[in-house]
Amino acid sequence: MIDDNPMNLLREDLRDFAGYSSARSEKRSGRVWLNANEAAWPSVADGEGAVRRYPDPQPQRLRECLAELYGCAPEQLLAGRGSDEAIDLLVRGFCRPGGDSIVITPPTFGMYAVNARLHGTRIVEAPLRDSAEGFVCDFAAIAEAAEREAAKLVFLCSPGNPSGTLLPLDQIEALAQRLRGRAMVVVDEAYIEFADGDSAVSALARRRNIAVLRTLSKAHALAAARIGSVIADAGVIAALQRCQAPYPLPTPCVNLALRALAEVPRNTTKARIATAMSEREKLLQALRAMPGVRRVYPSQANFLLARFDDPQAAFDGLLDAGVVVRDFRHAPQLGDALRISLGTPEQNAAVIEVLNRVARASCGAAA
Repeated sequence: MIDDNPMNLLREDLRDFAGYSSARSEKRSGRVWLNANEAAWPSVADGEGAVRRYPDPQPQRLRECLAELYGCAPEQLLAGRGSDEAIDLLVRGFCRPGGDSIVITPPTFGMYAVNARLHGTRIVEAPLRDSAEGFVCDFAAIAEAAEREAAKLVFLCSPGNPSGTLLPLDQIEALAQRLRGRAMVVVDEAYIEFADGDSAVSALARRRNIAVLRTLSKAHALAAARIGSVIADAGVIAALQRCQAPYPLPTPCVNLALRALAEVPRNTTKARIATAMSEREKLLQALRAMPGVRRVYPSQANFLLARFDDPQAAFDGLLDAGVVVRDFRHAPQLGDALRISLGTPEQNAAVIEVLNRVARASCGAAA
């Protein structure tokens, strides 16, 4: 019988690793705090003295709010500095430098490979397939690559960045089932709020080797606050916390996140997500009708990936108009592609106007 305890996948040398015990992690009560070598007086720039003390490594209220938002137990969630820190912790926690590997599905988010390379971990690719329906994930190829290379982590981006593809939850679960006892399946859901589908968090009770990444950077408009989460088996979360820096969450960022997760701001966020999804469809149809646009991929995220006959002209035309989009011509399979994030209705209309102007100029030059 296969042991599905994900703790057995952790680096053996880290399974009993205690980590750093900070002054704030020691649960103490007192009136005069002299245990952390903090300044005796607040900074003159901090009139209320809100940041003189080191922050709680995992503020309980924030952890509870995020757990409620994502549908998990607080002990299944670790908050940190965006999804980037969670990716780094997973690679460090599960992969021996020079001895283990990860599987990625290019074209995909670049930080999986960056963190692996910085950690001395091999990168195995199982590319997405460009199909009539858009980029699709070859789950069989992923499983075979993970088994062949004895990978410890498989990174799936759903919805994909830059593909915009939402991965079928049943296939994610089937992959995790096949790789149980061998690898963790990490599902990056940075854009899931914009998708018509369920989060992989719902599968954690059935598949202990799934981990899910979430963030407040996108739908909740807190990119500069750097609040991300990894959700997984409680034992895995405890182990990752021991690998985390002592004070990952600045107090001002925590307070801002708590305000953003209150009822009224959350209702506003939901309304804005609905608007973004409506705008996505409008921009999709406008781009598909535009001369010079080879293809626009369907998207379940807050962006569209488009191929152009002349991507340089499109990029330059937008830039000349003050509109900055992401050039993806460096990425595998995307030598003619730009990624356009959704803006306000007015900003999206400006993108359409500029690209139509570029198209007319190109047609005029050709004539």
